Amino acid sequence: MAVRIGELLLKEKKISPQQLQEALNYQKAHGGKLGFNLVKLGYVTEEEVTALLSKQYGVPAINLTQFEIDPHVIKLVPADTAQKYQIIPINRSGATLTIAMTDPTNVFAMDDIKFMTGYNVEPVVSSEVAVLEAINKYYGAPGHSTTPALRPAATSRTPPPPTATSGPSMLDVATRALEELPLDDADGDVEVLEDMEELDVSQVERASGEAPVIRLVNLVLMSAIHKGASDIHIEPYEREFRVRFRIDGILYNIMSPPMKQRDAISSRIKIMAKLDIAEKRLPQDGRIKLRINDNGKSKEIDFRVSTLPTLFGEKIVLRLLDRDKLMLDMTKLGFESESLAKFEAQIAKPWGMVLVTGPTGSGKTNTLYSAISKINTSETNIMTAEDPVEFNLPGVNQVLVREAIGLNFAAALRSFLRQDPNIILVGEIRDFETAEIAVKAALTGHLVLSTLHTNDAPSTISRLMNMGIEPFLVASSVNLICAQRLVRRICTKCKQPHPLPLQALLDVGFTDDEASVVTPMKGAGCQACNNTGYKGRVGLYEVMDVTEGLRELILVGASALELRRKAIEDGMITLRRSGVRKIGEGVTTIEEVVRETMK
Repeated sequence: MAVRIGELLLKEKKISPQQLQEALNYQKAHGGKLGFNLVKLGYVTEEEVTALLSKQYGVPAINLTQFEIDPHVIKLVPADTAQKYQIIPINRSGATLTIAMTDPTNVFAMDDIKFMTGYNVEPVVSSEVAVLEAINKYYGAPGHSTTPALRPAATSRTPPPPTATSGPSMLDVATRALEELPLDDADGDVEVLEDMEELDVSQVERASGEAPVIRLVNLVLMSAIHKGASDIHIEPYEREFRVRFRIDGILYNIMSPPMKQRDAISSRIKIMAKLDIAEKRLPQDGRIKLRINDNGKSKEIDFRVSTLPTLFGEKIVLRLLDRDKLMLDMTKLGFESESLAKFEAQIAKPWGMVLVTGPTGSGKTNTLYSAISKINTSETNIMTAEDPVEFNLPGVNQVLVREAIGLNFAAALRSFLRQDPNIILVGEIRDFETAEIAVKAALTGHLVLSTLHTNDAPSTISRLMNMGIEPFLVASSVNLICAQRLVRRICTKCKQPHPLPLQALLDVGFTDDEASVVTPMKGAGCQACNNTGYKGRVGLYEVMDVTEGLRELILVGASALELRRKAIEDGMITLRRSGVRKIGEGVTTIEEVVRETMK
């Protein structure tokens, strides 16, 4: 093609034979296309080359410097693809996407973009210089760009972006997950266990069974596993369809599949989870069990699937349940030594109630499973009611709660009491009926473990009484309440001192003596932590042992504030204090503790 351009320029008398030869010699020495080198040497203008290409290929020419492109159109083509083929999407009309190219004969580029976007591709020609400038303008400089959709999720919990000198961001690395897992290999590494029945739903089902959709869904699942994500969010909006991963508690935008594939992707996931793909008006819950090939080893991973009808389609959230990441050693969860001693003492008692509280995703299930694993012996009968059962524990009788058929927590608890249990785990106390049966079980010789959604340990007492449990029953049954949060650990590979002003340390909760000697740490960002400065998470724990003094306050209906003061007098370490200790130990940062706790 390069010589053809030279010949045409000669024929049009735009350049001389000597100039053509000099450009060819320059091309051999420096590379690049002949048209680009002719412009660089000043022998022709960009407009002349563009007009010639338009005439040669019979496609319209465009001056990109005078054209403003809609960001929604830019999002249709990833930055890597644009740089690879030297193209830029400029307009979408109906089912047709117009792209500016330096080489309109590149059918591979057009086929790839057609497959990727689902649109018919219409090429126009532009000079190489103009296309490269447009790519830099809309995507960023080569080597540092991601697709426009790959930005941190816009929430107050998102950490600030790294500085220009900190190297590639977490989002750059997360984005490359799609490159690290070749599309052609994704379907070979994933096997859906327990084959589904054929579901007779016409067009959407056929679309969800097509190879590109299957490969794309497999690719997303594999990418989430490899990147250590805890959740996958698949979210439809009016003009955007995005996929986000929650990694170490923070949501990151990963990709924006074509809007045309929205229904096919959601249907594919619903088929894998044995859900009704024809039902789009009601929420559904299911489970996907995959066997993947992880570095030559076969590994099983469960995904808990939840679908929710929204204004523009079904939002799907998949929670990854990887047994290899379930930490059952209580000494490694993050408990302070005093708090751990109190917790272990209470779960060793023959009866009473131990409650673990915190928001969704704060590690409550892991704490309860760790407690059960510690007290699980051949002499005990342990029964659990869970919604859903997240991990299978050997030697434990686990019951899956099914509200639809009347098997709720209260019904399961009633049956448990006729099964001669020693220890009962209730997934969550949601209502008065469940709370009442759990309290009665704790008062009649059973150890009851359960969870509640409250902000801290003292407010759990108020929550139980608000549900309708009498104060004397709460005071008699509850032995211990543990509130918890998860914060990100500083990466051990790039940890370095990060001195802060004395007042900042005092404000976060350090005493005068501690603030004068402590040196906070921070991760500088490295390859091991994907340049975030954080790797993994650790728990903050507020363990309130219900002492005799606290029982007396509960009986007289004391407020959560009064209970909190008394608990601190009795030696309770608060969530903020637990975080302050971990800052002093160099485990986490002030930003993480402030984000998750209150003073």
